Amino acid sequence: MIFRILEDQYGQKIRESKAADQRFMQLALSLGRRGLGRTWSNPAVGAVVVKDGVIVGRGWTQPGGRPHAEPEALKRAGEAARGATLYVTLEPCSHFGKSPPCVDAVIASGIARVVSAIEDPNPEVAGQGHAKLRAAGISVDVGLGAQEAARDHAGHFRRVRDKRPHVILKLAVSADDKIAAAGHKPVAITGEAARTQVHLLRAQCDAILVGIGTVLADDPLLTCRLPGMEARSPVRVVLDRALRLPGTSKLVQSARQTPLWVMTSDFAEAPAAMKLGAAGAQVMRVAATAQPGLDLSAVLHALSDKGITRLMVEGGSRVASSFVASGLVDEIWLLRGPDKVGADGIPALDALPLSTLTGSPVFKPRASESLGNDTLTIYERA
Repeated sequence: MIFRILEDQYGQKIRESKAADQRFMQLALSLGRRGLGRTWSNPAVGAVVVKDGVIVGRGWTQPGGRPHAEPEALKRAGEAARGATLYVTLEPCSHFGKSPPCVDAVIASGIARVVSAIEDPNPEVAGQGHAKLRAAGISVDVGLGAQEAARDHAGHFRRVRDKRPHVILKLAVSADDKIAAAGHKPVAITGEAARTQVHLLRAQCDAILVGIGTVLADDPLLTCRLPGMEARSPVRVVLDRALRLPGTSKLVQSARQTPLWVMTSDFAEAPAAMKLGAAGAQVMRVAATAQPGLDLSAVLHALSDKGITRLMVEGGSRVASSFVASGLVDEIWLLRGPDKVGADGIPALDALPLSTLTGSPVFKPRASESLGNDTLTIYERA
């Protein structure tokens, strides 16, 4: 009987310990997401220091990618870090970059245990951080919250593995799968709640991309216009093979306030590039395709070289369909309004049916929610 009681008590302690680990890792993940869109080219990591069940330090990667989350949390914990547990959403770095290795700071702090969500695929880390911690006598558990961490760090992982950003395609479509009225005339597809969600997504991405057709038709600003979040606007990227971007456009007029990168071909005339540069835009030349357009793989590699990890593709229909046809979409945010535009409206994916995405085995729905009268469904690669 006494053995059964002791066994039950031991099992209860294990369950409580696992529940505590999950709770603190969830907090670390939430903290890390604060940095999404602000830390490129570094990943947005979250960290929590816990001692005797009490949080003694919290940290997340700071704007610009430094300081990293671990030293931020350890600094706040101070001497209380000795003998404590560190929860972190990505393997602590073990190499010298623009800042010293985080594993050295963890070891020096006296941390007794590290709970790490996922290994960093960066070849300069790739398990070496965990190994160095273990060699120092620190207990290391890896894998708690791995699925969520993989999503949060998808941009970092994609850039490391494929030399391109994680691509999020945003589509706002009518009930009959249109994105604009005849002649590319803008029409309200979704309501205020959906537009707020779009601006939040902009704030969580490093860059936002549109084609020159969208610029000429809509003259968009492409910033985050939520109160208090204007400074979190992403880099604006325009695909403009022939450099038709007008100097009077909102994008060019605001280029000194919010970065504007114009991707063009080697054939674009130098005077046009010089005018855009003088206005504050950065012009980058990449390979063109046989069809009227740019090599999207080359565009993504160029953005990756600049440090971009999360790219939001917002329009228009030709650009969206080109990304889909090239197999370069990783995630889809599909916003659907309740009203129809009509048969003469502009289809969401140019010549491709929307079912190319929604009915594809390549993508699976991850989440769905109502936003007022609209619905948002998020798809991710299976």
